[in-house]
Amino acid sequence: MLKYIPSILKNKYLLSGGAFIIWMFFFDPKDIPSSLQRREKLNELQKNEQHSTNLIKESRKNDDLLKTNAETIETFARENYHMKKDNEDLFIVNTTKKTR
Repeated sequence: MLKYIPSILKNKYLLSGGAFIIWMFFFDPKDIPSSLQRREKLNELQKNEQHSTNLIKESRKNDDLLKTNAETIETFARENYHMKKDNEDLFIVNTTKKTR
């Protein structure tokens, strides 16, 4: 077997420090790969939060317009519920393109 063990491997502080570093990098619940995944998930959630906040602001703006402006109410009803006046005809045209 080995008759000569290098002095660096006999140093208990160096061995315990190395074991601690290996433990922290790979086995601890707060290891580096998990931290990177959590940071990536956090960035994704922050983007979703910003998008949702913008949608809420836009919805509130439209809601205020619907509460205060009669012309906006008429436009909304015509576009979304296909309502029409008594003396007019309603034609619905789909603008989607067909691909072959």
